[in-house]
Amino acid sequence: MTKADIVNEISKNTGIEKITVQKSVEAFMEVVKHSLTKEKNVYLRGFGSFIVKKRAQKTARNISKNTTIIIPEHFIPAFKPAKTFVNKVKSNIK
Repeated sequence: MTKADIVNEISKNTGIEKITVQKSVEAFMEVVKHSLTKEKNVYLRGFGSFIVKKRAQKTARNISKNTTIIIPEHFIPAFKPAKTFVNKVKSNIK
């Protein structure tokens, strides 16, 4: 499902114009991105959490040059679904 599909579905279910829904969806995504860049997690009860995970420093290999490189510790965005959401997906997919 793409962002356009989400906008169409919300518009169809609520009767709100697509342009308004698109602005709302994009504003939501901007708020989540901005919060995560400030290392603030976003919690949506019953849906899940957008969190920032810390990756530790590690050693990796560049196979083509046969060298070892060190990847410094860094942060990545992640999504952790709520238990009710996970259980609903598990029970509906067979």
